[in-house]
Amino acid sequence: MTREQLAAAYSAPGRHYHNLAHIEDCLAALAQASGLSALDREALTEAIWWHDVVYDPTQSDNEERSAALAEQHVRTELRQEVGRLIRLTKTHDVAAGDRLGAILISIDLGILGAEPVRYDAYAAAIRREFGHVGEGDYRAGRARVLRRFAAREAIFPDPDFAAMYDRQARDNLARELAALG
Repeated sequence: MTREQLAAAYSAPGRHYHNLAHIEDCLAALAQASGLSALDREALTEAIWWHDVVYDPTQSDNEERSAALAEQHVRTELRQEVGRLIRLTKTHDVAAGDRLGAILISIDLGILGAEPVRYDAYAAAIRREFGHVGEGDYRAGRARVLRRFAAREAIFPDPDFAAMYDRQARDNLARELAALG
């Protein structure tokens, strides 16, 4: 798949948050990361481009399917690492010492630490993506996800991201949780 084909996948109907703007935001955040080798930066760039290429909110295997596609298309030297990084986005859990994983997951979760207006737009976009779910079930499921992130000692596994965004992320999560009832 070319970048144009990837961009087209991210522009499919029903993608209100997991779209090309999300990828562009992730790439911009990666550009701010320091101390990465060229190979590490390339692996992270590929992982960002591919991590949500398959996105169907009615399915639970999106990350696995995205990783499998990436492993078919990225250059051989990167396939295993890119697939591994993408699979981390299913749980957003990163092992201690996994710097690339910490950076990718922090980038993917970056919206949680956005200013309130932008965060609220994200939350509304997620709700639209899950329009097939009834209001009560959505509220319960979304609250469960948000509480899981809020309960973490560090929402962002990369220390630089944590220092910049943790406080705002916790405020955003608390505000949305209160709104969910």
